[in-house]
Amino acid sequence: MTSHGGRLRHPMTTQESKMKITVIGLGQMGGNMALTLRRAGFDVTGSDVFAQARRRLAAQGLATVDPEALPASDVYLLSLPTSAQVREVIESRPNLLASAPKSSVIVDTSTSDPVVSRELAAKAIAAGLEWLDAPVSGGPAGAASGKLGMLLGGERATVERVTPMLEAMSAKRTHVGGPGSGHVVKLANNYLCAANLIATAEAVTLAAKAGVDPAACLAGLNSGSGRSAVSEVNFPAWILSGRFDSGFTSGLMRKDLRLARDAAAGLELDLALLQRVVDGWHADPDHPGDGDDFNHIASPILAQAGVDFTDAAARDEETSA
Repeated sequence: MTSHGGRLRHPMTTQESKMKITVIGLGQMGGNMALTLRRAGFDVTGSDVFAQARRRLAAQGLATVDPEALPASDVYLLSLPTSAQVREVIESRPNLLASAPKSSVIVDTSTSDPVVSRELAAKAIAAGLEWLDAPVSGGPAGAASGKLGMLLGGERATVERVTPMLEAMSAKRTHVGGPGSGHVVKLANNYLCAANLIATAEAVTLAAKAGVDPAACLAGLNSGSGRSAVSEVNFPAWILSGRFDSGFTSGLMRKDLRLARDAAAGLELDLALLQRVVDGWHADPDHPGDGDDFNHIASPILAQAGVDFTDAAARDEETSA
């Protein structure tokens, strides 16, 4: 047995390994999660509205089905773009409220609207199902390696029931409350990440304009109280390297920021900095574009000091060649 996320992970029992899991949504995140669970010994089936996604995962050995032909499962793991798609899967196509076996668990790993999550959770529980919101961090690489971070919202008994599956997917799991709580904390987390990207880019720009090498500036920041996951991970991994390939787009971050803003408004909170961060991310929809890596929000800020890392990866390739 090995230490995992603060707990001891025991080898799966025969009963646990027979857990049937259907993963709905086979994009970069859902597809990699499905493959990770399959490698861990679970009985996994994947489904997606797009035949191309189903074929791609089938070519990697995953059993796949059309959304209208979902097998009876213990867990339905959702990895979808927005709450609208989550609602569709649960209420209309394939309508898990009507088709999922009683006592099966719906696990929503999407970054969804907490208000919608709580509504859908109530409907699922009323239909005899269990609910867990489990938004993730770590990107496609984390999904492929089983080292995601997960924020869990639901009943503790439900968390314990699916713990073997969660352990196979994640390096860290934090139960933060009842249904919807995971999505609330995920929005709070992404707000801080979005704010830190702008703030760190401005700090590095300030130093670079004053003649300090950006890498040296970051080393200094990371030795002090201003450090964050953005300065310690995002900047060296995806910005200074010029790779900009985190697997998370600017469009998705903008969506999450709007959800955070709307959640604050629904709670009648006046969060001025949150609104400024939302405005900053929406000020120029082309720089970065919605399809660009979200770390590119730093690029126009750094450009003020004449710093451009966008071609760094290409230059490195030319040098190594």
